[in-house]
Amino acid sequence: MNDVTETTSRQEETETRRGSGRTSLSSVSNALKMLKAFSDETSELGITELAKSLSVAKSTAHRIASTLVNDGFLEKNPANEKYRLGLALFRLGAQVRRRMNVSYESRPMLMDLRAKTNETILLAIPDEDQILYAFHLESSHAIRMRSDIGVRKPMVCTAEGQVMLAYMSESRRLPILKEPIKKRTAHTITDPEKLKAKLDTIRVQGYSLEDQESETGMRSIAAPIYNSERNVVGCVALAGPVIRMKDDLIPGLADQVIQTAMQISQRLGY
Repeated sequence: MNDVTETTSRQEETETRRGSGRTSLSSVSNALKMLKAFSDETSELGITELAKSLSVAKSTAHRIASTLVNDGFLEKNPANEKYRLGLALFRLGAQVRRRMNVSYESRPMLMDLRAKTNETILLAIPDEDQILYAFHLESSHAIRMRSDIGVRKPMVCTAEGQVMLAYMSESRRLPILKEPIKKRTAHTITDPEKLKAKLDTIRVQGYSLEDQESETGMRSIAAPIYNSERNVVGCVALAGPVIRMKDDLIPGLADQVIQTAMQISQRLGY
């Protein structure tokens, strides 16, 4: 080990020992600074330039760059040995852009659906094996479904999540269904075969009806939102208490939810 590397290692060990009062590790901070060093004007940078931008030794810059290359955040141009931003960043950026587009484009239609039904209206997007609420409009009724932007719930027991599972590829769906299903209420479907049968029904009818599977006394109806590539990127949901969402009203409410989801899908290029 040369003197520079040994000194750097000792410095990093000292920083780690002092880390209890820090908000982040220096290595993480340096990795983020390295990514931010790239721009439209400097799309490719060598190790000397990266080390200078971080004010660290070349050996430290090389170690950080190699880690980022292994994870796909940087790529190395074999023609000149310089580094450039990798496709992993593009994929992450595309996810953020899709979420922002769905939330922004859907708002007028969601507000119209709430005006017509006066029930809580939700926009949900997938987040691994959960759903994440990206937008919501609460009913004005005293008894209503409540939620907040950023709240996550399991896919398996929510109308929104069941819609996403129904239209998800088999390779993505199977690992989720293999996990034990936690019983949230007396109505939660915990039998994987029964849940698979329900997902088949959802694909046939075009919407999901969740009857107190997630919250006792509450029902939800959800329909899928498609993007221009015909992939399901989210869903519209209408939620309210069982005392108002009676059986004879479900078909009419489902039609309105499906229509709203299709209007949003068309805005996204479907």
